[in-house]
Amino acid sequence: MRRRSFLKNLGWFGLGGSLPGVPALQDASAIRGARPATAAEDRAYWIETMVRIVQPVLEHLAAGRLRAQMPVETKPGADRDRAAVTHLEAFGRTMAGIAPWLALPPDGTAEGSLRARLLRQAQEGMTRAVDPASPDRMNFTEGGQPLVDAAFLAHAILRAPQVLWADLDAATQRHLAEALTSTRVIRPAYNNWILFTAMVEAALARMGQPWDRVRVDLALRKMQEWYLGDGHYSDGPEFHWDYYNSFVIHPFLLDILDVVAAEDGRYAAMRARQQVISRRYAAILERLIAPDGTYPPIGRSITYRFGAFQLLAQMALRRDLPEGVTPAQVRSGLTAVIRRTMQAGDLFDADGWLRLGLYGHQPDLAEGYISTGSLYLCSVVFLPLGLPPDDPFWTDPPADWTARRIWQGEDLPNDRALYHRDLPDA
Repeated sequence: MRRRSFLKNLGWFGLGGSLPGVPALQDASAIRGARPATAAEDRAYWIETMVRIVQPVLEHLAAGRLRAQMPVETKPGADRDRAAVTHLEAFGRTMAGIAPWLALPPDGTAEGSLRARLLRQAQEGMTRAVDPASPDRMNFTEGGQPLVDAAFLAHAILRAPQVLWADLDAATQRHLAEALTSTRVIRPAYNNWILFTAMVEAALARMGQPWDRVRVDLALRKMQEWYLGDGHYSDGPEFHWDYYNSFVIHPFLLDILDVVAAEDGRYAAMRARQQVISRRYAAILERLIAPDGTYPPIGRSITYRFGAFQLLAQMALRRDLPEGVTPAQVRSGLTAVIRRTMQAGDLFDADGWLRLGLYGHQPDLAEGYISTGSLYLCSVVFLPLGLPPDDPFWTDPPADWTARRIWQGEDLPNDRALYHRDLPDA
């Protein structure tokens, strides 16, 4: 399916169009000094952009043709065959980002109709992904990578347990539980991967399935040992600058601890401590958004694009932003990041699939473990769409984010570190 016909099937054309019943969207001039987009236009733009990104994955998987249609692009010269793992990457990461939006109650709006359509595709896709007889049955056990993306799929279930678990038919529930459980044969690397094992077990617990408390407890305690200070965890024994504190570490810790603290009150103190740490890291992420919507291209996996802001998006979804950081400035800052990234003319291939890169097609920016499916982690920036349209995040007037305010000459309170002495005991 060519990109134009794909967008036509959605009911609008490219980023210059609009969702039916929603005001027309502003282009990137909104972050260059022209009239700022309104709050309603921001939400419409987020929805349109999210759908443009995720629709090829959901549409083809629901029809049982994801494996046949999705390209497998890798870094030039990469010596890894990713064809066996890229499809679960695409599905798990897509679902991790859009799950809260899919979980919103049904309504008769244009957005509600679109959401109902994508939810049907997501549920049909779940069936295809875990049915042993499906041509799109996904790999949950061969190699190490399936553990990672089973965990992202598990994270989606935690974020929308009713529509992504309880509402599934009995056969799909059985196959899904078996698929997640089967990942126990994979030994995690000694870094953030220990959280993937814990996330799978947390989802099994939420699903009412037998789960391994030891795997969860060891991961949580090891991450406490790897906490360095001022909101940052080391990703394993050595620290390196990248966005993995946002790609994985903070979001996983928050949602795993929500589950286990409800099961066992002994984790309540660890959960409270993590909330304080995550607020600090969210504040740092907000300050990393430059006045023009760019951000530092630091570290590995930068081709996950605006997935680098998952933790900030999640804290907005949880209505737990740092003191002094308003929902409107987070919405405006993230909108600037999304718009800036989407300006690139070669972000998608001719059929609407994401291509390797940060700003457009830049395959040399990718690592050897990156392929087409990996890129769909960018979907996690859309987590605040799980807040209803009447939430202040979506209704408050646009507001400048911290870097923009400072570089316009505004005098703001200085940034302050979070010291160990200021943390509650775990």
